[in-house]
Amino acid sequence: MRVLIVEDNRDICENIAAYLEKHNYVMDFAYDGISAMHLALSNPFDVIVLDLMLPRMDGLSFCQKLRADAEVDTPVLMLTARDTLDDKLKGFEVGADDYLVKPFALQELHARLQALYKRSHGKTANLLTVGDLTMNKSTLQVHRSGQLIDLTPAGIRLLQRLMEAAPAVVARDDLETLLWADERPDGDALRSHMYKLRQAIDRPFDSPLIHTVHRIGYRMAEGVQ
Repeated sequence: MRVLIVEDNRDICENIAAYLEKHNYVMDFAYDGISAMHLALSNPFDVIVLDLMLPRMDGLSFCQKLRADAEVDTPVLMLTARDTLDDKLKGFEVGADDYLVKPFALQELHARLQALYKRSHGKTANLLTVGDLTMNKSTLQVHRSGQLIDLTPAGIRLLQRLMEAAPAVVARDDLETLLWADERPDGDALRSHMYKLRQAIDRPFDSPLIHTVHRIGYRMAEGVQ
């Protein structure tokens, strides 16, 4: 997930970065409203974490311009020390999607970011999305960069499991159980199925989405080597 953190307190930014990096977030930082607007309009972020009290342009003005003028619908999580109902209502009025009051637990920030991401990408409905790859769970159609991808039944089952868990690692045992339950074949049949899946999902495109976690399993994510 790619997140823009708009916060003028460098210590808070460092704490957020140290925590979210462990969960494989890709982060950009802006320390004032004007710089944040430039980044938000020139990059495809999944979620924006926005402090209210900012130099050059405050958070409310930023959010209002982002929605009304730029027509950008990236989810916005407002992060602020203001905890009155009136302050929260003002945030929602200008287009904020969620509100987290300082001081906050980093675990809660992570959970709220995940919820906003899933909601905006349709992950809780029928559409699974990882980067430019989508799977419709109703039709089982898979597209990457707009191209329809033909998969075997086993490939579809593996891909759905990986996309539902993304960006977390799915253990080899879990994937083998998914395909064969308690009657697993001899040899490394899973490796063969994963090779075929990668040939379809990753090989024709510029960047891989399926990644091997040595001796553990597989995961799906953007920008991971």
